[in-house]
Amino acid sequence: MLYRLDFMTIIGLSAAAVVVVSAVISGSRLDLYWNIPAVMITILGSFFTVVVQHDYQQVKDVFKVAKKAFSTETAEPQELIPVFVKLARKARREGLLALEEDMDLIPDPFFAKGIQLMVDAVDPDTIRDILETEIYSMEERHEKGQSIFRRWASMAPAFGMIGTLVGLVQMLSVLDDPSALGPGMSIALLTTLYGVLLANLILTPIAGKLELRSSEEVKFKTLILEGVISIQSGVNPRILEEKLNALIPPSHRYGNGIEVSVHVPS
Repeated sequence: MLYRLDFMTIIGLSAAAVVVVSAVISGSRLDLYWNIPAVMITILGSFFTVVVQHDYQQVKDVFKVAKKAFSTETAEPQELIPVFVKLARKARREGLLALEEDMDLIPDPFFAKGIQLMVDAVDPDTIRDILETEIYSMEERHEKGQSIFRRWASMAPAFGMIGTLVGLVQMLSVLDDPSALGPGMSIALLTTLYGVLLANLILTPIAGKLELRSSEEVKFKTLILEGVISIQSGVNPRILEEKLNALIPPSHRYGNGIEVSVHVPS
């Protein structure tokens, strides 16, 4: 598997930020939109309420989880098809035990586990049960990672409103001093702006990309599961290729000029 940057995430977030910044500087100075108290109330305040809703390990791994929105190490599903076709042919020639030496074809523990279960002559129903349980557990872990960003996105605008109220209180307390109205007004307006931008420009898009990444990994592992079960059941290699291709969108199916970057056994 290759390490792949997700350029759509990088381009999308960067372009959105450029649009906002361009709109700001076209009408005023950028430094007018920077206020440390507003940052503390909106970003730190909302983040620490998310901390309350999750355990230590989830919070500690928040940046590791966010990294998955910008890159992936999972191979494309169509890259698995020639691997399984070759494995099916080898199993028919030499038997299932001969496949043990091919467990490192794709550096994925799920793939290795499927091959090992097949080599150990575990019956297909048990293999399916074990691998489906692992996929379900993976989806649960991914959902917890996504929930951090979704809950943070829901709290950020609320803390923006809290900052607005704080700023209004400060303004009302110094109505007799016009020169002191500026700082309170700045907090009142900027916290709302920060909350909306944080939620809609950063957190919600990251949560959406993590959901997509989870869906892609489920598809990847489902294809592995079906490939393992099919080989273990003695399915014809040609039928196996058609079966696995059916799990992939037509434009991405193996045989449509898609480049394969994983090693295929001879």
